[in-house]
Amino acid sequence: MEPTRIIAIRHGETDWNADTRIQGHTDIPLNANGRWQARCLAQALADEPLHAIYASDLGRAIETAMPFAQAAGLPVQAEPGLRERLFGRFEGLRFDEIEQRWPEESLRWRRRDPDFGPEGGETLNDFYERCVTAAARLAARHPGQSIALVSHGGVLDCLYRAATRLDLQAPRTWQVGNATLNRLLHTPQGFMLVGWSDDAHLARPALDELS
Repeated sequence: MEPTRIIAIRHGETDWNADTRIQGHTDIPLNANGRWQARCLAQALADEPLHAIYASDLGRAIETAMPFAQAAGLPVQAEPGLRERLFGRFEGLRFDEIEQRWPEESLRWRRRDPDFGPEGGETLNDFYERCVTAAARLAARHPGQSIALVSHGGVLDCLYRAATRLDLQAPRTWQVGNATLNRLLHTPQGFMLVGWSDDAHLARPALDELS
């Protein structure tokens, strides 16, 4: 079977991203910078031969996908399996606030305990299984074709680990930036990494270039 070519994209920036607040399933829209990033994505993907575009059903992912989907003449197909991890009572809080309120839970979270889930949220194991299975299912529909998956930072982290066969508890040493381009292949044997964290399209012009 021919591999499916995947462009995996984290949604554009939101105000909660900028304020380091945990979003999870809370539906926060893009901010002005995030909308600019989405327009830059549309330009960067203008020549990509995409066959399908899938996005998390949360608004920030769909809003990020819409400009390049419209340019490609393709619908954005909402996929709940690509949602960010459900963080329960952590959602809406900054990292320091979580540490102050629940220091033991914060430590388990920061240590990437695969069996830990905040109250009302998902464990890391369950989240990984959910999002990687969803991405593989979507990729299997398009052998020999190119698709875009617009999702969230935690989902992209899981896809990187799946493609590089890294353990869930391994420290993250790679970037998962808003609106960057990340390329993978998928075959029945799993995911393979092609390229990661391409942000060239997000480079703002230097001040001397604007004068």
